[in-house]
Amino acid sequence: MSMDVVMARATLDDEGRAGELARGAVDRRLAACAHIDPAFTAVYRWQGAVQSEREWRISYKTTRDRLPRLAEWVAANHGYDVPEWIVLPVEGGSEAYLAWVVAQTAEA
Repeated sequence: MSMDVVMARATLDDEGRAGELARGAVDRRLAACAHIDPAFTAVYRWQGAVQSEREWRISYKTTRDRLPRLAEWVAANHGYDVPEWIVLPVEGGSEAYLAWVVAQTAEA
């Protein structure tokens, strides 16, 4: 079952907006849950200059089947020109938890 579950990550510069994207994905069953990490400092190059910004990271737990719709929904509702979107495979874990992720992301 672990091969069906993935974790996808995105970052935003607004804590309230991060909460909206996390809740919206779970409400739509695109993710079983979403964790919002506390603010951190991101340092990156953008448009030829080094930038520094406070950001919040959302970690979505979902399935490979739901991933394309989640990615599309996040991109449409995000706001950055080039939002971070990184997908990490889940190599293992509690079978009960992984089954819960699959059940929570099943279309109603």
